[in-house]
Amino acid sequence: MTSVPFDRRLITTDALLMTKLYVPRGHPNLVPRPRLGELLTEGMSRKLTLVHAPAGFGKTTLLSEWRMMQLGGEYPLAWVSLEEADNDPMRFLSYLVAALQSIEEDIGEVALLSLRSPGR
Repeated sequence: MTSVPFDRRLITTDALLMTKLYVPRGHPNLVPRPRLGELLTEGMSRKLTLVHAPAGFGKTTLLSEWRMMQLGGEYPLAWVSLEEADNDPMRFLSYLVAALQSIEEDIGEVALLSLRSPGR
């Protein structure tokens, strides 16, 4: 398989990399993490649950497995995989709104329009 070099400059707020918005699939033979799963389940009664930890600590694995085990993969989940280049506020908000729009189509449109307006 041939790899194409990735040029970060090609991604603008108008052309998002859609693969960053897909919930990753779980992995076989994982170590169960019931306490963290319980905390995620408790978070469902809140408006927002944020999972934050350093790279390599299993956030992606935890969330994708929890969604499949607890919710059968059917519960709406907004997902965005971020990297250092997404530190720009406009870029970050564009990805955030795009992820939320996977759940509710019209969410964030007004916010993005106002952010992109020339007078901001």
